[in-house]
Amino acid sequence: MKKLVALLLVLALCLAGTAAFALEGQPVAKENVKVGFIFLHDENSTYDLNFMNAAKEACEKLGVAYVLKTNIDEGEACYEAAADLVDEGCNIIFADSFGHESYMIQAALEFENVEFCHATGTRAHTENLPNYHNAFASIYEGRFMAGVAAGLKLNEMIANGKITEEQTKIGYVGAFPYAEVVSGYTSFYLGVRYACPSVTMEVTFTNSWYDEALEKEGATKLIQDGCVLISQHADSMGAPTACETAGVPNVSYNGSTVAACPNTFIVSSRINWVPYMEYMINQVVEGKAIDADWTGTIETGSVELSEVNTAAAAEGTVEKLEEIRAGLLDGSIKVFDTATFTVDGQAVTSYVADVDDMGDYVPETETVIDGILMESYFRSAPYFAMNIDGITVLGN
Repeated sequence: MKKLVALLLVLALCLAGTAAFALEGQPVAKENVKVGFIFLHDENSTYDLNFMNAAKEACEKLGVAYVLKTNIDEGEACYEAAADLVDEGCNIIFADSFGHESYMIQAALEFENVEFCHATGTRAHTENLPNYHNAFASIYEGRFMAGVAAGLKLNEMIANGKITEEQTKIGYVGAFPYAEVVSGYTSFYLGVRYACPSVTMEVTFTNSWYDEALEKEGATKLIQDGCVLISQHADSMGAPTACETAGVPNVSYNGSTVAACPNTFIVSSRINWVPYMEYMINQVVEGKAIDADWTGTIETGSVELSEVNTAAAAEGTVEKLEEIRAGLLDGSIKVFDTATFTVDGQAVTSYVADVDDMGDYVPETETVIDGILMESYFRSAPYFAMNIDGITVLGN
Protein backbone atom coordinates (compact mmCIF):
# COMPACT_ATOMS: atom_id res chain seq x y z
CA MET A 1 0.00 0.00 0.00
CA LYS A 2 2.83 2.41 0.90
CA LYS A 3 4.50 1.70 -2.47
CA LEU A 4 1.25 2.46 -4.29
CA VAL A 5 0.80 5.76 -2.43
CA ALA A 6 4.39 6.75 -3.21
CA LEU A 7 3.93 5.91 -6.87
CA LEU A 8 0.75 7.94 -7.10
CA LEU A 9 2.48 10.87 -5.39
CA VAL A 10 5.35 10.85 -7.88
CA LEU A 11 2.89 10.61 -10.78
CA ALA A 12 0.93 13.57 -9.46
CA LEU A 13 4.05 15.69 -9.10
CA CYS A 14 5.14 14.87 -12.64
CA LEU A 15 1.74 15.76 -14.04
CA ALA A 16 1.94 19.05 -12.16
CA GLY A 17 5.26 19.75 -13.86
CA THR A 18 7.14 20.19 -10.58
CA ALA A 19 9.35 17.10 -10.75
CA ALA A 20 9.74 16.16 -14.40
CA PHE A 21 13.26 14.89 -13.92
CA ALA A 22 15.08 13.00 -16.66
CA LEU A 23 15.34 9.32 -15.83
CA GLU A 24 17.34 6.91 -17.95
CA GLY A 25 15.20 5.28 -20.58
CA GLN A 26 12.18 7.50 -19.87
CA PRO A 27 11.32 10.16 -22.46
CA VAL A 28 10.41 13.61 -21.14
CA ALA A 29 7.84 15.78 -22.90
CA LYS A 30 9.31 19.08 -24.14
CA GLU A 31 6.86 21.05 -22.04
CA ASN A 32 8.41 19.41 -18.96
CA VAL A 33 12.01 20.15 -19.94
CA LYS A 34 13.73 23.08 -18.29
CA VAL A 35 17.42 23.83 -18.83
CA GLY A 36 19.57 25.76 -16.39
CA PHE A 37 22.75 27.48 -17.56
CA ILE A 38 25.68 28.60 -15.40
CA PHE A 39 28.05 31.16 -16.95
CA LEU A 40 31.36 32.36 -15.51
CA HIS A 41 30.82 35.95 -16.69
CA ASP A 42 28.08 37.89 -18.45
CA GLU A 43 27.54 39.15 -21.99
CA ASN A 44 30.59 41.44 -21.75
CA SER A 45 32.77 38.34 -22.09
CA THR A 46 33.04 37.13 -25.68
CA TYR A 47 33.46 33.59 -24.34
CA ASP A 48 30.31 33.62 -22.22
CA LEU A 49 28.30 35.56 -24.80
CA ASN A 50 29.00 32.80 -27.31
CA PHE A 51 27.50 30.26 -24.89
CA MET A 52 24.58 32.50 -23.95
CA ASN A 53 23.58 33.05 -27.57
CA ALA A 54 23.77 29.30 -28.22
CA ALA A 55 21.70 28.49 -25.13
CA LYS A 56 18.92 30.85 -26.14
CA GLU A 57 18.95 29.70 -29.77
CA ALA A 58 18.83 25.99 -28.95
CA CYS A 59 16.15 26.27 -26.28
CA GLU A 60 13.94 28.58 -28.30
CA LYS A 61 14.31 26.43 -31.40
CA LEU A 62 13.28 23.29 -29.50
CA GLY A 63 10.60 25.05 -27.48
CA VAL A 64 11.92 24.31 -23.98
CA ALA A 65 12.13 26.56 -20.95
CA TYR A 66 15.47 27.83 -19.70
CA VAL A 67 17.10 29.86 -16.92
CA LEU A 68 20.40 31.75 -17.20
CA LYS A 69 22.72 32.44 -14.26
CA THR A 70 25.64 34.77 -14.99
CA ASN A 71 28.80 35.81 -13.12
CA ILE A 72 29.06 32.50 -11.28
CA ASP A 73 32.67 32.09 -10.16
CA GLU A 74 34.69 28.88 -10.13
CA GLY A 75 33.95 28.13 -6.49
CA GLU A 76 31.18 27.10 -4.14
CA ALA A 77 28.91 29.59 -5.93
CA CYS A 78 28.73 27.12 -8.81
CA TYR A 79 27.34 24.35 -6.61
CA GLU A 80 24.89 26.79 -5.04
CA ALA A 81 23.75 27.94 -8.48
CA ALA A 82 23.26 24.33 -9.57
CA ALA A 83 21.24 23.55 -6.44
CA ASP A 84 19.10 26.64 -7.02
CA LEU A 85 18.44 25.54 -10.60
CA VAL A 86 17.34 22.11 -9.37
CA ASP A 87 14.96 23.85 -6.96
CA GLU A 88 13.62 25.85 -9.92
CA GLY A 89 12.71 22.59 -11.68
CA CYS A 90 15.60 22.25 -14.13
CA ASN A 91 16.25 18.73 -15.32
CA ILE A 92 19.34 19.65 -17.37
CA ILE A 93 22.06 21.95 -16.01
CA PHE A 94 24.97 23.19 -18.13
CA ALA A 95 28.09 25.07 -16.94
CA ASP A 96 30.59 26.74 -19.23
CA SER A 97 33.93 27.09 -17.41
CA PHE A 98 36.74 24.65 -16.60
CA GLY A 99 36.83 25.55 -12.90
CA HIS A 100 33.13 24.77 -12.47
CA GLU A 101 33.78 21.05 -12.86
CA SER A 102 34.29 19.83 -9.29
CA TYR A 103 31.16 21.70 -8.16
CA MET A 104 29.12 20.28 -11.02
CA ILE A 105 30.25 16.79 -10.02
CA GLN A 106 29.28 17.54 -6.41
CA ALA A 107 25.82 18.53 -7.59
CA ALA A 108 25.54 15.50 -9.89
CA LEU A 109 26.27 13.19 -6.96
CA GLU A 110 23.56 14.84 -4.88
CA PHE A 111 20.86 15.27 -7.54
CA GLU A 112 20.91 11.93 -9.32
CA ASN A 113 17.81 12.57 -11.43
CA VAL A 114 19.21 15.72 -13.06
CA GLU A 115 21.56 15.72 -16.06
CA PHE A 116 24.70 17.83 -15.57
CA CYS A 117 26.60 18.86 -18.70
CA HIS A 118 29.90 20.73 -18.58
CA ALA A 119 32.00 22.42 -21.25
CA THR A 120 35.81 22.05 -21.29
CA GLY A 121 35.89 19.57 -18.39
CA THR A 122 38.04 16.46 -18.20
CA ARG A 123 36.62 14.08 -15.60
CA ALA A 124 33.37 12.65 -16.94
CA HIS A 125 35.02 9.58 -18.47
CA THR A 126 36.77 8.73 -15.18
CA GLU A 127 34.00 9.68 -12.73
CA ASN A 128 31.59 7.35 -14.55
CA LEU A 129 28.50 9.12 -13.25
CA PRO A 130 25.46 8.41 -15.44
CA ASN A 131 24.26 12.01 -15.06
CA TYR A 132 27.53 13.91 -15.53
CA HIS A 133 28.89 14.72 -19.00
CA ASN A 134 31.70 16.70 -20.67
CA ALA A 135 31.64 18.39 -24.08
CA PHE A 136 34.08 20.25 -26.29
CA ALA A 137 34.88 20.53 -30.00
CA SER A 138 37.80 20.18 -32.39
CA ILE A 139 38.34 23.93 -32.22
CA TYR A 140 41.99 23.33 -33.04
CA GLU A 141 40.78 22.91 -36.63
CA GLY A 142 39.06 26.29 -36.50
CA ARG A 143 42.15 27.92 -35.04
CA PHE A 144 44.27 26.30 -37.76
CA MET A 145 42.00 27.81 -40.44
CA ALA A 146 42.14 31.21 -38.74
CA GLY A 147 45.93 30.81 -38.66
CA VAL A 148 46.01 30.26 -42.41
CA ALA A 149 44.16 33.56 -42.84
CA ALA A 150 46.77 35.22 -40.64
CA GLY A 151 49.60 33.66 -42.67
CA LEU A 152 48.11 34.99 -45.88
CA LYS A 153 48.02 38.45 -44.33
CA LEU A 154 51.72 38.18 -43.44
CA ASN A 155 52.48 37.18 -47.04
CA GLU A 156 50.58 40.23 -48.27
CA MET A 157 52.51 42.48 -45.89
CA ILE A 158 55.78 41.05 -47.21
CA ALA A 159 54.68 41.52 -50.82
CA ASN A 160 53.67 45.13 -50.09
CA GLY A 161 57.01 45.90 -48.49
CA LYS A 162 55.55 46.55 -45.02
CA ILE A 163 57.69 43.82 -43.46
CA THR A 164 60.39 41.39 -44.52
CA GLU A 165 60.37 37.61 -44.08
CA GLU A 166 62.67 38.11 -41.09
CA GLN A 167 60.03 40.32 -39.46
CA THR A 168 57.19 37.79 -39.55
CA LYS A 169 56.90 37.58 -35.77
CA ILE A 170 53.38 37.39 -34.37
CA GLY A 171 52.01 37.53 -30.83
CA TYR A 172 49.41 35.61 -28.87
CA VAL A 173 47.64 36.65 -25.67
CA GLY A 174 46.70 33.56 -23.67
CA ALA A 175 44.68 33.25 -20.49
CA PHE A 176 46.36 30.39 -18.61
CA PRO A 177 49.11 27.91 -19.58
CA TYR A 178 46.53 25.10 -19.66
CA ALA A 179 46.43 22.41 -22.34
CA GLU A 180 43.31 24.02 -23.84
CA VAL A 181 45.21 27.27 -24.41
CA VAL A 182 48.45 25.57 -25.50
CA SER A 183 46.56 23.40 -27.99
CA GLY A 184 44.82 26.52 -29.29
CA TYR A 185 47.86 28.68 -29.82
CA THR A 186 49.84 25.79 -31.28
CA SER A 187 47.17 24.92 -33.84
CA PHE A 188 46.85 28.62 -34.73
CA TYR A 189 50.61 28.88 -35.22
CA LEU A 190 50.70 25.74 -37.35
CA GLY A 191 48.01 27.30 -39.56
CA VAL A 192 49.98 30.53 -39.91
CA ARG A 193 53.12 28.57 -40.77
CA TYR A 194 51.19 26.48 -43.30
CA ALA A 195 50.76 29.69 -45.30
CA CYS A 196 53.87 31.63 -44.20
CA PRO A 197 56.78 29.29 -43.36
CA SER A 198 59.05 32.01 -41.91
CA VAL A 199 56.71 32.93 -39.04
CA THR A 200 57.65 32.80 -35.36
CA MET A 201 55.36 33.52 -32.42
CA GLU A 202 55.59 34.93 -28.89
CA VAL A 203 53.00 34.02 -26.26
CA THR A 204 52.15 35.89 -23.09
CA PHE A 205 49.65 34.91 -20.39
CA THR A 206 47.32 37.05 -18.30
CA ASN A 207 46.48 34.28 -15.79
CA SER A 208 42.85 35.30 -16.05
CA TRP A 209 40.06 34.28 -18.41
CA TYR A 210 38.71 37.82 -18.49
CA ASP A 211 40.74 40.93 -17.69
CA GLU A 212 40.42 43.64 -20.31
CA ALA A 213 43.25 45.75 -18.92
CA LEU A 214 45.72 42.84 -18.76
CA GLU A 215 44.74 41.56 -22.19
CA LYS A 216 45.19 45.02 -23.70
CA GLU A 217 48.51 45.40 -21.90
CA GLY A 218 49.68 41.99 -23.11
CA ALA A 219 48.83 42.78 -26.73
CA THR A 220 50.46 46.21 -26.49
CA LYS A 221 53.70 44.72 -25.14
CA LEU A 222 53.77 42.13 -27.92
CA ILE A 223 53.30 44.88 -30.51
CA GLN A 224 56.07 46.95 -28.91
CA ASP A 225 58.28 43.84 -29.06
CA GLY A 226 57.89 43.73 -32.83
CA CYS A 227 54.91 41.40 -33.28
CA VAL A 228 53.16 42.40 -36.50
CA LEU A 229 49.93 40.43 -35.98
CA ILE A 230 48.12 39.40 -32.79
CA SER A 231 45.70 36.64 -31.84
CA GLN A 232 44.36 35.53 -28.49
CA HIS A 233 42.69 33.03 -26.22
CA ALA A 234 41.22 35.49 -23.76
CA ASP A 235 37.69 36.73 -23.42
CA SER A 236 37.56 40.52 -23.54
CA MET A 237 38.01 43.15 -26.22
CA GLY A 238 41.37 44.16 -24.71
CA ALA A 239 43.65 42.65 -27.35
CA PRO A 240 41.50 43.55 -30.39
CA THR A 241 41.16 47.20 -29.32
CA ALA A 242 44.91 47.43 -28.71
CA CYS A 243 45.42 46.18 -32.26
CA GLU A 244 42.93 48.63 -33.72
CA THR A 245 44.64 51.50 -31.91
CA ALA A 246 48.07 50.41 -33.18
CA GLY A 247 46.89 49.48 -36.68
CA VAL A 248 48.06 45.88 -36.23
CA PRO A 249 46.09 42.99 -37.82
CA ASN A 250 44.17 40.84 -35.36
CA VAL A 251 42.58 37.38 -35.36
CA SER A 252 40.05 37.19 -32.51
CA TYR A 253 38.22 34.32 -30.80
CA ASN A 254 34.56 33.52 -30.11
CA GLY A 255 33.11 36.05 -32.51
CA SER A 256 33.70 38.84 -34.98
CA THR A 257 35.08 42.11 -33.65
CA VAL A 258 34.68 43.90 -36.96
CA ALA A 259 32.22 46.46 -35.56
CA ALA A 260 34.80 47.75 -33.07
CA CYS A 261 37.89 46.95 -35.13
CA PRO A 262 36.97 47.49 -38.79
CA ASN A 263 40.51 48.19 -39.93
CA THR A 264 42.39 45.35 -38.26
CA PHE A 265 40.01 42.42 -37.64
CA ILE A 266 40.62 39.56 -40.10
CA VAL A 267 38.59 36.56 -38.91
CA SER A 268 37.54 34.72 -35.77
CA SER A 269 37.14 31.06 -34.90
CA ARG A 270 34.62 29.81 -32.40
CA ILE A 271 32.83 26.76 -31.09
CA ASN A 272 29.18 26.82 -32.08
CA TRP A 273 27.51 25.30 -29.02
CA VAL A 274 24.03 25.06 -30.56
CA PRO A 275 24.53 21.50 -31.93
CA TYR A 276 25.58 20.19 -28.50
CA MET A 277 22.82 21.98 -26.63
CA GLU A 278 20.24 20.63 -29.05
CA TYR A 279 21.79 17.17 -28.66
CA MET A 280 21.66 17.14 -24.85
CA ILE A 281 18.06 18.38 -24.84
CA ASN A 282 16.93 15.89 -27.49
CA GLN A 283 18.58 13.02 -25.63
CA VAL A 284 16.53 13.85 -22.54
CA VAL A 285 13.35 14.31 -24.56
CA GLU A 286 13.90 10.91 -26.21
CA GLY A 287 14.94 9.18 -22.99
CA LYS A 288 18.43 8.40 -24.31
CA ALA A 289 21.79 8.59 -22.53
CA ILE A 290 24.01 11.64 -23.06
CA ASP A 291 27.58 10.79 -24.06
CA ALA A 292 30.10 11.08 -21.22
CA ASP A 293 32.48 12.86 -23.63
CA TRP A 294 31.08 14.59 -26.72
CA THR A 295 33.36 16.21 -29.30
CA GLY A 296 31.83 18.47 -31.92
CA THR A 297 33.52 18.88 -35.31
CA ILE A 298 33.38 20.91 -38.49
CA GLU A 299 31.00 18.27 -39.82
CA THR A 300 28.57 18.64 -36.90
CA GLY A 301 28.58 22.41 -37.36
CA SER A 302 30.37 22.90 -34.05
CA VAL A 303 33.56 24.51 -35.41
CA GLU A 304 33.05 27.75 -37.29
CA LEU A 305 34.78 30.80 -38.64
CA SER A 306 33.21 34.22 -38.70
CA GLU A 307 32.78 36.07 -41.94
CA VAL A 308 36.16 37.23 -43.25
CA ASN A 309 36.66 40.99 -43.06
CA THR A 310 37.84 41.60 -46.63
CA ALA A 311 38.80 45.17 -45.72
CA ALA A 312 41.65 43.80 -43.58
CA ALA A 313 42.26 40.26 -44.86
CA ALA A 314 44.58 39.41 -47.75
CA GLU A 315 43.07 38.97 -51.18
CA GLY A 316 42.04 35.36 -51.80
CA THR A 317 41.55 34.54 -48.10
CA VAL A 318 37.95 33.40 -48.46
CA GLU A 319 38.78 31.00 -51.28
CA LYS A 320 41.84 29.61 -49.49
CA LEU A 321 39.87 28.97 -46.32
CA GLU A 322 37.30 27.01 -48.29
CA GLU A 323 40.14 24.87 -49.64
CA ILE A 324 41.59 24.30 -46.15
CA ARG A 325 38.18 23.45 -44.71
CA ALA A 326 37.67 20.84 -47.44
CA GLY A 327 41.09 19.35 -46.64
CA LEU A 328 40.27 19.09 -42.94
CA LEU A 329 36.95 17.43 -43.75
CA ASP A 330 38.39 14.84 -46.12
CA GLY A 331 41.40 14.17 -43.91
CA SER A 332 44.06 15.31 -46.35
CA ILE A 333 45.08 18.00 -43.84
CA LYS A 334 45.83 16.98 -40.26
CA VAL A 335 46.47 19.84 -37.83
CA PHE A 336 48.77 17.89 -35.51
CA ASP A 337 50.65 15.91 -38.12
CA THR A 338 53.91 15.28 -36.25
CA ALA A 339 55.87 15.61 -39.50
CA THR A 340 55.06 19.34 -39.47
CA PHE A 341 56.67 20.32 -36.16
CA THR A 342 59.54 19.54 -33.81
CA VAL A 343 60.24 20.01 -30.10
CA ASP A 344 63.75 21.10 -29.13
CA GLY A 345 64.87 20.22 -32.63
CA GLN A 346 63.68 16.65 -32.34
CA ALA A 347 60.94 14.87 -34.26
CA VAL A 348 57.90 13.89 -32.19
CA THR A 349 57.17 10.17 -32.44
CA SER A 350 55.31 9.76 -29.16
CA TYR A 351 53.31 11.94 -26.80
CA VAL A 352 51.91 10.44 -23.63
CA ALA A 353 49.29 12.81 -22.25
CA ASP A 354 47.49 13.16 -18.93
CA VAL A 355 44.13 12.30 -20.46
CA ASP A 356 42.56 10.81 -17.33
CA ASP A 357 43.34 13.92 -15.21
CA MET A 358 43.28 12.21 -11.81
CA GLY A 359 44.87 15.22 -10.13
CA ASP A 360 48.32 13.68 -10.07
CA TYR A 361 49.48 15.21 -13.39
CA VAL A 362 50.84 11.83 -14.45
CA PRO A 363 50.58 11.15 -18.22
CA GLU A 364 49.15 7.75 -19.06
CA THR A 365 47.78 7.77 -22.61
CA GLU A 366 49.77 7.53 -25.85
CA THR A 367 48.15 10.00 -28.23
CA VAL A 368 50.25 9.67 -31.39
CA ILE A 369 48.76 7.19 -33.85
CA ASP A 370 50.27 6.71 -37.31
CA GLY A 371 52.16 9.98 -37.04
CA ILE A 372 49.16 12.08 -36.00
CA LEU A 373 48.69 13.45 -32.51
CA MET A 374 45.03 12.66 -31.91
CA GLU A 375 43.76 15.75 -30.12
CA SER A 376 40.30 15.56 -28.50
CA TYR A 377 40.05 11.87 -29.44
CA PHE A 378 40.57 10.13 -26.09
CA ARG A 379 38.48 12.77 -24.31
CA SER A 380 36.70 15.85 -25.58
CA ALA A 381 38.83 18.50 -23.83
CA PRO A 382 42.30 19.21 -25.30
CA TYR A 383 45.41 17.58 -23.85
CA PHE A 384 48.14 18.84 -26.22
CA ALA A 385 50.63 20.64 -23.97
CA MET A 386 53.98 20.65 -25.78
CA ASN A 387 55.90 23.82 -26.62
CA ILE A 388 56.93 23.31 -30.23
CA ASP A 389 59.83 24.99 -32.01
CA GLY A 390 59.01 28.42 -33.43
CA ILE A 391 56.94 29.44 -30.39
CA THR A 392 58.47 31.37 -27.49
CA VAL A 393 56.56 31.56 -24.21
CA LEU A 394 57.45 34.82 -22.49
CA GLY A 395 57.90 35.19 -18.75
CA ASN A 396 55.23 37.29 -17.10
